Amino acid sequence: MADIEKLLKQAAMQIGAGGSAGFIEVCIMHPLDLVKTRLQLQATVKSPSKAIDPHHYNGIVDCMKKMYKYEGLTSFWKGILPPILAETPKRAVKFVCFEQYKKIFFFGANTPAPVTFALAGLGSGITEALLVNPFEVVKVTLQSNKALAAQVPSTWTVTRQIVRENGLGFRGLNKGLTATMARNGIFNMVYFGFYHSVKGYLPECEDPLLEFGRKVAIGFTSGVLGSCVNIPFDVAKSRIQGPQPTPGVIKYSSTTNAILLVYREEGFRALYKGLLPKVLRLGPGGAIMLVVYDYVYNYLENKFQPKSFY
Repeated sequence: MADIEKLLKQAAMQIGAGGSAGFIEVCIMHPLDLVKTRLQLQATVKSPSKAIDPHHYNGIVDCMKKMYKYEGLTSFWKGILPPILAETPKRAVKFVCFEQYKKIFFFGANTPAPVTFALAGLGSGITEALLVNPFEVVKVTLQSNKALAAQVPSTWTVTRQIVRENGLGFRGLNKGLTATMARNGIFNMVYFGFYHSVKGYLPECEDPLLEFGRKVAIGFTSGVLGSCVNIPFDVAKSRIQGPQPTPGVIKYSSTTNAILLVYREEGFRALYKGLLPKVLRLGPGGAIMLVVYDYVYNYLENKFQPKSFY
């Protein structure tokens, strides 16, 4: 009974710490996620008209300038409600599942090996994708809308429209599920695998400020590496979940199909569209999430965990 109570308290603390980390990370880094999505949805075409198209972007700065000019300042937070609503359960699932998968992948050893963290991260990423994919579909739909922020329909309106027109299945709220699973699974595999392995090799610093810097540096590197590895699946996800080039005609029907089409029509570099804003978001975002999680979890543990559980 005591073990069950301990497990429940640990899960509650993981939910609280993970939710705090997710909320803070989303609020700070969402504008870069939006820019990343806009760049990924933009097909590479050679046309003189794109030079005068107010919604054609030549990079991060150009995208931000045009969004501010044509859509207003608040446009940088378009589609933020779905990730905020999803972040608490998503981070809870991410960290709780990571801890549970980690126990499975000990392979009889007394201490976890780097492969333990990587496989546990892969499992947690695939699991969280099942939960967050409907929110991702709504978010991408909102982010792809280039109207003034005040004219963009609400999150609930977009959700009802998707369900009414395409249902809850793989053409509706769950389209792009396999791409989301691949994206999240691969990211978490690199992210958790690198962070926990390197953190174990680098000695802790006695100085609190240096220790904070150590965790930030490892978390930042983990986020950058995860972003670089999983970006092709992120591009595929955006193409599948975003508006199709020809309304009513599904061009990007699956993860493999989307990756191959982008590669054939736009070249290898197109599979890395949005990499810079993604890195700028998930590098610092990765550091924010892991550091906030660690500190909030330690705070909750010291505050609420009975001494008998230490």
